[in-house]
This record gives sequence, C-alpha cells and structure tokens, in this order.
Amino acid sequence: MADDSASKLPGSNRPDSDMRPIANFMFEVGMLNRTPRSGFQFLGSGKQSVAEHLLRVTYLAFAMGRLVAEVNADRLLRMCLLHDLPEARTGDLNYENKKYVKADEDKALRELAGTLPFGDELLELHHEFEAGETLEARLARDCDQLEMILFLKEQKDVGNPQTDDWIPFALKRLTEPVSRQLAKTILQTNSNDWWFGERDDWWILAGRDRGHPDADPDVVGER
Repeated sequence: MADDSASKLPGSNRPDSDMRPIANFMFEVGMLNRTPRSGFQFLGSGKQSVAEHLLRVTYLAFAMGRLVAEVNADRLLRMCLLHDLPEARTGDLNYENKKYVKADEDKALRELAGTLPFGDELLELHHEFEAGETLEARLARDCDQLEMILFLKEQKDVGNPQTDDWIPFALKRLTEPVSRQLAKTILQTNSNDWWFGERDDWWILAGRDRGHPDADPDVVGER
C-alpha cells in the first residue's frame, strides 16, 4: 500500500486536498466584508458591511451570554456569528427589496453546507435562529436588532433626524427584558461617552501639566 503521509497536513488527519472546501469557505466569508447593508441607503447617512454588522452582533452575544444565567452562551455566540452567512451568496435585501424579491437563503446555505464537514451544524444553527423559539435564538435575534439600534444611535448623535423614525420599529422587535433594558441604556448614552465622557482638561492639555513647557499659557489661562 502506498504511503500517503506526504499528502497529510502536519497535525491533521486530513489530506491537504480535504482542506480545499475550508479554504473556499474562508474566501466566501470574506465576501461579507464587501457586502453592504443595503437598508442604510434609505437612512441617508452611515454605511456598514454585513461583516461589520456581524462583528458587533457577536460582541453583543458575548455580553448577553454573561448577563443571562440560563443561556447556552457558546451556542448563542455561534448562532450570532453565522446568522447572516447566506448573504455572502444572496446579498442583503432591505425591507423595500423584500416587497418584490425573495432570496432563497435556505438553498444558499444548503449548497454551502454540502461542501463542509461541519455543514450540518451551520444548517442547524441557522434554522434555530430563523425559528426564534429557543432562548438562544430569541437572544440572537435581539442582538441583531440591538446592533442596529447602536448604529442608529451613532447616526442620531451626528445629527440624522431620520433615526427617530427607524428606532421605534427596532425596539418593537426586541423580545427579551434584558434586551429592552440594554436598548433603553443605549438610547440614553451618547455614543462618544466611552472616549469623550469626561470632557475635562485632558482635551486642552493632552495630558500635560499646567506647568509643562509645551502647554500654551494663553489656553491654560482661559480655564
């Protein structure tokens, strides 16, 4: 029998040819970086890729996994990471698009899953998310909306008045008390407070003492 050890990857039981679908999958995921969230065309300000949206949804899931004691935090995280994966093939259809066009996300995901050794897991998590029946799925769907609320609050803080029309609809989609509580706090928080919250002399002196030779005496004297 021929020795096929040369075709195996170091530290792996798989021949390198079996890794081709994984490489293809990673290239496909990269398409999410270049897939715009199309609804913001109507908002009039701001832009976001699907990948950018997924990143903050996943961080929200990480936080929710620690705020809600009974949730399976790992499953919630994986569900949020994967929930928009079909959009690498279908693109992102906004609410106006969906009046006229239907994306076959199930077909897109089935055809992707059929190429992958973990394809069944992708299908299971996506179907659970779409059904929205488990605690993990409800929280994942809430994280999806909370990320939109965060984005809308950022746009509101730079002066876009249309956000006042959008935000109430996103709030109505939230199902869990912890999500509503977080949304309320988001809307009460200036999106710049995490870095500009103190608004003190740091922003005049950039951390230098009043007596520092680089401090502008005219500016310091105006305090």
